[in-house]
Amino acid sequence: MGDSIQQEPKGIPLQEDPSRPDYINEAVFRRNTLPTRSYHIPDTSISLNGTWDFSLASTVLEAPEPGAKDVAYGQIQVPGHWQLQGHGKPWYTNVQYPIPVCPPYVPTENPTGTYRREFHVPTGWAADSQLRLRFDGVDSAYHIWVNGTLIGYAQGSRNPSEFDVSSFVNREGANELFVRVYQWSDATYIEDQDQWWLSGIFRDVYLISFPAARVDDFFLTPHLDTDYKNARLNASVDVSAQKGVIVELIVSELAKNGGAVIGSTETSFDGQSKVTLSLYVEDPKKWTAETPYLYSAEITLKSEDKQTVLHKVQQRVGFRTVELKDGLMKVNGKRIRLRGVNRHEHHPLLGRSVPLEFAKRDLLIMKKHNINALRCAHQPHDPRVLDLCDEYGLWVMAEADLECHGFYDAVARPLDIPESMDYGERKKLAFGKAAEFTSNNPKWKDAYLDRIRAVLNRDKNHASVIMWSFGNEAFYGDNHREMFKYATEADPSRLIHYEGDMEAETTHMYSYMYPTVDRLIKYAEEEGVKDGKYEKPIVLCEYGHAMGNGPGWLEDYEQAFRDYPRLQGGFIWEWANHGLWKDDHEGAGYYAYGGDFGDTPNDGTFVMDGLLNSQHEPTPGLTEFKKVIQPVGFSFKDGELKIENWHDFAGLDHLTASYKVEQFGQESTLIHSGSFDIPEIPAGETRSVSLPVDAKRYNKDNEVYLTVTLSLKHSTAWAPAGHEIAWYQQQLQAPQTDAKAALAASNTLTSKLSVTEKGATVSVFGKNFEFVFDRAYGALKSWVSNNVALLTFDPKTQAAIIPSFWRPKTDNDVPGAVPYWERFGVEQLQSQLRSFSVDASNSDKVVVKSHTFITPPVLFWGWDCEIEYTVYLTGALSVNVTRLSPTGSFPEHVPRIGLNLYGSKTLEHVKWLGRGPGESYPDKKDSQRVGIWNAESVSELQTPYDVPQENGNREDTRWVSLRDSKSPSIGLRATRLDGKNFSFLASHHRDTTIHEARHPPDLKEDGAVFIRLDSKVAGVGSGACGPAVREDLMVKTEETTFGFLLEPL
Repeated sequence: MGDSIQQEPKGIPLQEDPSRPDYINEAVFRRNTLPTRSYHIPDTSISLNGTWDFSLASTVLEAPEPGAKDVAYGQIQVPGHWQLQGHGKPWYTNVQYPIPVCPPYVPTENPTGTYRREFHVPTGWAADSQLRLRFDGVDSAYHIWVNGTLIGYAQGSRNPSEFDVSSFVNREGANELFVRVYQWSDATYIEDQDQWWLSGIFRDVYLISFPAARVDDFFLTPHLDTDYKNARLNASVDVSAQKGVIVELIVSELAKNGGAVIGSTETSFDGQSKVTLSLYVEDPKKWTAETPYLYSAEITLKSEDKQTVLHKVQQRVGFRTVELKDGLMKVNGKRIRLRGVNRHEHHPLLGRSVPLEFAKRDLLIMKKHNINALRCAHQPHDPRVLDLCDEYGLWVMAEADLECHGFYDAVARPLDIPESMDYGERKKLAFGKAAEFTSNNPKWKDAYLDRIRAVLNRDKNHASVIMWSFGNEAFYGDNHREMFKYATEADPSRLIHYEGDMEAETTHMYSYMYPTVDRLIKYAEEEGVKDGKYEKPIVLCEYGHAMGNGPGWLEDYEQAFRDYPRLQGGFIWEWANHGLWKDDHEGAGYYAYGGDFGDTPNDGTFVMDGLLNSQHEPTPGLTEFKKVIQPVGFSFKDGELKIENWHDFAGLDHLTASYKVEQFGQESTLIHSGSFDIPEIPAGETRSVSLPVDAKRYNKDNEVYLTVTLSLKHSTAWAPAGHEIAWYQQQLQAPQTDAKAALAASNTLTSKLSVTEKGATVSVFGKNFEFVFDRAYGALKSWVSNNVALLTFDPKTQAAIIPSFWRPKTDNDVPGAVPYWERFGVEQLQSQLRSFSVDASNSDKVVVKSHTFITPPVLFWGWDCEIEYTVYLTGALSVNVTRLSPTGSFPEHVPRIGLNLYGSKTLEHVKWLGRGPGESYPDKKDSQRVGIWNAESVSELQTPYDVPQENGNREDTRWVSLRDSKSPSIGLRATRLDGKNFSFLASHHRDTTIHEARHPPDLKEDGAVFIRLDSKVAGVGSGACGPAVREDLMVKTEETTFGFLLEPL
């Protein structure tokens, strides 16, 4: 770095340390950058996005110098990451650093990208204008040259930097822009977020022209009076101009709302660089996430005689007040509840270089799923995303680009801290030492301040931003205290969040990650409470870890948020999977995770933990979250529907209501339906309406349900009219018959059953059917009906039906449950026959009894299992597990208890009465309605998770049928013998195939339909990073009985 750096008057002063290069010097984070300003790109600008020349060197010293003639440049697209364009490889870690930990130093092998392109200044731009080069995001640090002159340096990958290049640009001809980007820098140590390590110029680049007399920056702060009615808009404006020019502030309606001016004020510039204006506005419409009403604020610089407009900037503004009051976070005087998500910026092909339309689609999906809050995890997002948050209505936690989580591993591994240790105890033991590297190191103070300064100054004019966050998982130290001083002085109009400040010393709220519901309630009742009072609210900055098939038991958290006002909601971790598309060179591909690119060390699948898959399509977890956080509650009794408005501000007059009453037997019948007027229900209140529900009209043998739906009355900016916001179901009548009663009623046939025995097989024949049992294994071997094989023997178990206690893993099982189950060999259980008998003494049924012991190798435990198979004249088979008793040193819980059926591969058409249409589990089923559902193929029942795992279960099933795809009149139907609900699953994939698969192409079909009929299934929880399955939703290893009736169709 031997070139002289030109110093501009508005630049940040040079930070000199000749002993170390800029990119490994914690005291150097900007050279010659202009102060970070509120984001706006004027019309007098050109994009420098597009094709650039590019060269990648393995070390800094091997990177070419500007003007070098012997460089073999290729081409690269800007914005973008070089690892996703054929240079280097993506690398994923969650906590651990991918480089040796010795800050501020980085490895000698430091891939260094050189970017070069030509640009021209457009004709028509004023000759005395200020020309700026703006970079909205470069990872991780960079120097820039213009026409061979070194201009400056910046780091802070997700923060913008602007350079004044007015004196170095040729306004009449070609100019060369040369950028050197370092993959690793001292900034790497404080950008250790849970995401891919990807490098390069990944956000927009602009050449911008500002007039000589100009508004450099402005800060608009709305304030409501103590009645939250009238408002005052204060404007602090940074001006570069001659003394005497006029600065004018005008506030008007948006053009779509008529554009009328609602107020204006002006003042004369006194030459002191900063101008303050204040405008009173009478009773403006207020901005909230539920009612995001915006106005237009226009700041104009005029000549002293007011005849000439010198410069003009515009900003949409929302009138709202954020405050800490009565121990609560309030907006416009009311407590708010955050129904939020953590969103990283990620695209499956482009990494963090996310097109605006793709990001916009994210926000539209959020709003359509009742999400009202966004944590910009864990760095500033594309600035245009906040414009959309203002427009659509989302509470935003704007977070500084700061995380140094990897220092925990650096200190914890030598200490050998067990993972079983309580998280709080681990914090006390290791976090203080980890903070010494940077957070509590005065040498890093200015770098930390730069991080909060950058996000605050860029995003300060957004109504949606209600709090600043100092970053994520950066421990806690004096540098955070300095950040607090800066932020509260620079912007007292917003609140401060930082989870690492466990005592809430320098934040306005307590913040926690992944507590159990019980612990969360304990926090609400005890943390910071004195004499029954508290001064600060509680927010969960991360909870409900959404990795794979999950998260479970979200409703319990939401109920706690409703019960304890101090608990003001939280943010699900996280919004979307970060899979990167990778061709497998065999005609297929998959979304890759850590290790798939040969990146070592890595954290594997932990980057796949979103409510959306890698294509940003909703998973069942998002469907569940939408239902759990719906802003309306219901209950129904004696013809009265009680409606609770859970909004914080809005009534329900923007919704329409409808209802239907359905009867479910073998088919569904609509009894009656209609719409009704929703009474006026202010936010937080409850009203009742009468519905014309008449129990006398129901068939007593059938199940009857009421369904109520609330939908948008009119189109909004984020959803069309008719979009469903909330729904409710209530059982009005339970069915009056069960499987045993149905069997008794059907046994009136006059035909006979016959039994033949040959070797180890026993065959039971009736009219148009045959059941074959195997004496050696004590199990059913096959079932043929109307010359079609419905069940055949599984070559791996030698049976068509077996008791089973295993299912494939979920991501949430992996840390705790799977090792526990595998320790007990639950996946290796084998059957030992103890006795087998056939009773054909009754002419209308044949009873086959089998007694087996189901046990794993090596270990001393198992299930003592007695099954009674009964074949009826109708061709039906009951499978009654009359005794299932664990013995020996057995595990406390197992994944499931039920039957595995090996079905014919032609059993494709599935129909069921129960929860649907999507998958459901005991702690993840609120979003699925009771009804009769159809799937044209078994594949439709599967959830194609990016990482293969357990999926496709259906809860609260009354009956399920599977029909032959070639002969739809042939098939089987299953019900539970005792009439209780059960779970079922059907798949083309064997459990072991799913369990062992790393990517979807690994899922090979096995020529059968694998059917599960379960008495009990474990919940899914969020144990990948958070609470495991709630204890009462585990499947306890205890004595039980259950049974199913299988009938031919």
